[in-house]
Amino acid sequence: MPVKTMKLSGWGRHPVMTCPVVRPERRSALRAVVTGGGSLIAHGAGRSYGDAALNASGRTVLMRRLNRMLAFDEATGLLRCEAGVTLAEILSVFVPRGWFLPVTPGTKHVTVGGAAAFDVHGKNHHCDGSFGRFVRWIDLLTASGETLRCSPTANAGLFHATLGGAGLTGIITEIAFTLRRIPSAYIHERRIKARDLDDTLALFDAHEADYPYSVAWIDGLAPGRSLGRSLLLFGRHAAPDELDPRRRAHPFALPEPRRLAVPFDLPSGLLNPASVRAFNALYYARQTGRERHVVTGLDAYFYPLDFLRNWNRMYGRRGFVQFQCVFPPETSRTALIELLTRTSREGRGSFLAVLKRFGPASDGLLSFPMPGYTLALDLPMRKGLPAFLDALTRLVLEHGGRVYLAKDAHLGPEAFRAMYPAFPLWRTIKDRIDPEHRFASALSERLALTAAA
Repeated sequence: MPVKTMKLSGWGRHPVMTCPVVRPERRSALRAVVTGGGSLIAHGAGRSYGDAALNASGRTVLMRRLNRMLAFDEATGLLRCEAGVTLAEILSVFVPRGWFLPVTPGTKHVTVGGAAAFDVHGKNHHCDGSFGRFVRWIDLLTASGETLRCSPTANAGLFHATLGGAGLTGIITEIAFTLRRIPSAYIHERRIKARDLDDTLALFDAHEADYPYSVAWIDGLAPGRSLGRSLLLFGRHAAPDELDPRRRAHPFALPEPRRLAVPFDLPSGLLNPASVRAFNALYYARQTGRERHVVTGLDAYFYPLDFLRNWNRMYGRRGFVQFQCVFPPETSRTALIELLTRTSREGRGSFLAVLKRFGPASDGLLSFPMPGYTLALDLPMRKGLPAFLDALTRLVLEHGGRVYLAKDAHLGPEAFRAMYPAFPLWRTIKDRIDPEHRFASALSERLALTAAA
């Protein structure tokens, strides 16, 4: 198979690496790539933020052409598909038939292979858990060229090492997971304005049990008494009788969204503390009352940034790092206050930072979610950012939290091992299934995940 060279990055556009790439169109060709020697990593839609899907010293395998939907069971909602299928493709086919994803991240432009490889989470984690909970089995192409079917009962150790395993146990070729029936293609959304962090956490406590979906868009630069002020968005699938007559006549119709685009890289300094602070203040002030109820579309609720194509260009050519961490319940409040105070003081807050509450820990050995609160910040690449990230990492460690590998571009080996206590078991499984550590990435090299024991 021809090997080309491309400059690749994650969605944060940092780091950028020159990678040898191959683009198989059939599984037979993919198997030939895997058995052909050298290190490699699968690359889906390029929506992990950092260096998790990049391999500059071996090959990066572009998976998007392996994107067939293979079978669907209307009785159980079980969908079989190849790993290169995107969530957007699934939604376009199944929402008009009354089905939705069991778990979805904040963009629909990710592949199902990537969703499993990072065991993605969504706004419903507090009650439904992460994506892996709905995966019935995966077919994994291993370093030997053998394809193993893995599930909670067959090759169970490898199954749990692959969920959240960042593509380092093999290449997922096929996956079976269950979709969810929905009453309409709309969400009943309850928007509540929170004055500060304590008000935000109290609102999560008061209302989360009544809604399967919840998220807070938090102002990361609000100082003093307004620290942690936010707009909470609780949601549930709307029943047909909650829709206006026009929508009620076609409750599963997916209107073509009007999409804008960022056509070029904006100046790197445009998103500075003053402009971000002004944007956050306007966003917070746009809802004048304490509470509103609205009926909105799936795209508007789950994927608001997908309306703006190439929104990562707003950060300029230097790109940005998304820092996402989770703190356990017993330290969440104190840790969030410290993190938001530091962010506000140094003027490094992002516009529309995201706060969610996690439910039970995931089954994947290297899965990110655990009980507590998770906060995501977009941090532009500018002077002093590495030292700031080091400080945030120390804060996360001090409070018993962890950093999300799908977003990471900075973490070091020692911090990773302290955050992910199941790593030794994962490494044992990795050594057994891939003894030469053929599956490797820039992330695995940076974190020494595949270094000699």
